Amino acid sequence: MLFVIITLGTRLSSSSVAQGARAFLTPTLVHFGSVLLQALVVLVPWPSVWPVGVIIGFCGSVGLVYLMDVVLKRRKVQFVSLHLLDWIPYAGIPALANLNLIAGAVGMIAEKSFAPYCFAGAITLFLFAGIYGAWDLTLWIVKNRDIA
Repeated sequence: MLFVIITLGTRLSSSSVAQGARAFLTPTLVHFGSVLLQALVVLVPWPSVWPVGVIIGFCGSVGLVYLMDVVLKRRKVQFVSLHLLDWIPYAGIPALANLNLIAGAVGMIAEKSFAPYCFAGAITLFLFAGIYGAWDLTLWIVKNRDIA
């Protein structure tokens, strides 16, 4: 999906339109990369559950900090006016996914049975956020190609 978006956006100039498109493209790429990283970390045959919990917990914490930075950048984009409901898939779902990662990491370190479900929920939420972001950005680029 991201290759389609990049192909569609090749005619965008280096104006604020292209900067705004990047403000939505990069977090989408991060969501998909997060899913891949989580899958790789969980698949490694670790000698104990501690490394998995620490790595995933660190990823969730960094993800929350990154999300705050993304929200601030998106609020500065002048040509895109996000309504309240638009913030749910762009900020709410990734925040919930990162909180799931942190809860799963704590559960993994404490050897609780809910930890794998938290990871599965986080992966599902990140996939949804990534697909939604890619689809929404694709539609926006197609609709606004002539602005650039």
